[in-house]
Amino acid sequence: METNYSDKAYRWNRENYSSKRRFVDIWSFVLTLMFKLWRYNKSWSYPGGVTEAKQAARRKAQAVWIRNTLLDLGPTFIKVGQLFSTRADIFPGEYVEELAKLQDKVPAFGYEQVEKIVEQELGKKIPELFHSFEPIPLAAASLGQVHKAVLHSGESVVVKVQRPGLKKLFEIDLQILKGIARYFQSHPKWGRGRDWMGIYEECCRILWEEIDYLNEGRNADTFRRNFRGYEWVKVPKVYWRYASPRVLTLEYLPGIKISQYEAIEAAGLDRKVLARQGAQAYLLQLLNNGFFHADPHPGNIAVSADGALIFYDFGMMGQIKSNIREGLMQTLFGIAQKDGDRVVQSLIDLGAIAPVDDMGPVRRSVQYMLDNFMDKPFENQSVAAISDDLYEIAYNQPFRFPATFTFVMRAFSTLEGVGKGLDPEFNFMEVAQPYAMQLMTDMNGSDSNSFLNELSRQAVQVSTTAFGLPRRLEDTLEKLERGDMRLRVRSIESERLLRRQGNIQIGIGYALIISGFTLSATILLVNHYVWLALLAGLVAAAVSVILIRLLLRLDRYDRMY
Repeated sequence: METNYSDKAYRWNRENYSSKRRFVDIWSFVLTLMFKLWRYNKSWSYPGGVTEAKQAARRKAQAVWIRNTLLDLGPTFIKVGQLFSTRADIFPGEYVEELAKLQDKVPAFGYEQVEKIVEQELGKKIPELFHSFEPIPLAAASLGQVHKAVLHSGESVVVKVQRPGLKKLFEIDLQILKGIARYFQSHPKWGRGRDWMGIYEECCRILWEEIDYLNEGRNADTFRRNFRGYEWVKVPKVYWRYASPRVLTLEYLPGIKISQYEAIEAAGLDRKVLARQGAQAYLLQLLNNGFFHADPHPGNIAVSADGALIFYDFGMMGQIKSNIREGLMQTLFGIAQKDGDRVVQSLIDLGAIAPVDDMGPVRRSVQYMLDNFMDKPFENQSVAAISDDLYEIAYNQPFRFPATFTFVMRAFSTLEGVGKGLDPEFNFMEVAQPYAMQLMTDMNGSDSNSFLNELSRQAVQVSTTAFGLPRRLEDTLEKLERGDMRLRVRSIESERLLRRQGNIQIGIGYALIISGFTLSATILLVNHYVWLALLAGLVAAAVSVILIRLLLRLDRYDRMY
């Protein structure tokens, strides 16, 4: 990842922030971005003409610029960018890909500020709390930094200290972001079909939760309890006596970063086993209790000397509720049966699709995906490919993937990439298959594959549909009476003729304008008004070019139909 940041990078890194300066910086970014998006569709802005390759290159360059600018703008926007990387239903694939790379490794703040914050939060000076405390941090991020320390009892710990002035910065930035969200919500183009205020409120909730270190400590404890029966998973213990909303003390569990493949091999650990265990750990999080790590990038997973997986950083966690799990199972069954209607209905129930008047295009997209991408055996499919296909279908359609869903898909893709780095033959779907089959069996009962069970299931489905039919008819009639339902009939041939007639009328208007200005130019030239005649002639020539383009378009349209 590039680190060529501008000169203004990290000027947010201070304790006292200027709301006016932040307002100028943030709105400058928004207005520049809007200009870039406006210019993107202008053919004259591409030297030598517009092509698909040039547009793709520009999208990539814009995505890199967005990522680096968010890094310059500081903690709020780094986290917002990371959250937006889960919204493939709103942003193009290039933007999502670049935002997912956002790394918040930023310069550390001074040890004097660390001492001050620890004393304010824990009520004692560092020497009274710790036997030793290393002044140079192990790592620094946008929200805080981590120092190694030793308690007076002799236990090695790490102390997370929040960046000074972070709460004030969040308050300023979120107030400005609220105004931006309102602007986009009312925008005639970008506001249509988008709940920007809802996205803003979701971002606020996640950001405030992440800077509450007590909440992170509770998450770590819950995560550790969930894996207490698995020796191959380790989670740092929380020392609650040394914890506060801005300071968190955790057990020191050193390890090799899971993406350092050569170091793992040098330590004599089996890379194939680690690849499978990484996938299994995540599947257990999802299927056992629905409480999962929402950001399992390689920096948050390490391997101990005895081959156990170590998880770090529990600020961003996800939770799948039981009703959502049932909805996901309905989606799974629909996919297994290649039933597009069932998949669409289950996604509507989950809130992943916003119902619109005409659901035909959505159903066709889903059915196309089922027919074309589900022919391979389950274990031969790639998570990254499936998620890319889903996001491609979702973009600019009424899909609204919840953050939980996109967190899961992104985590699966990340773990698949790490697994392939550890073991080139690793396949995430192959590891997931027995878990999915077990879950389906649990949902359907032990005899779910028997003929009688399948017959009874279909009988129940038919009876449910039959009993529900009168009510559906009644609802349809009520909608017709209230005017909530409209029937639109299109005649393509009539539309074509009307469009042609309209263009011909416009062409006649252009011809009259050309005739009028040509005649005026002739009269002015005869009377020796050369400059005025030249001006009239230029207007006539310009309108002539427009008329020729219109005639060419008419001819091309006739050949198409």
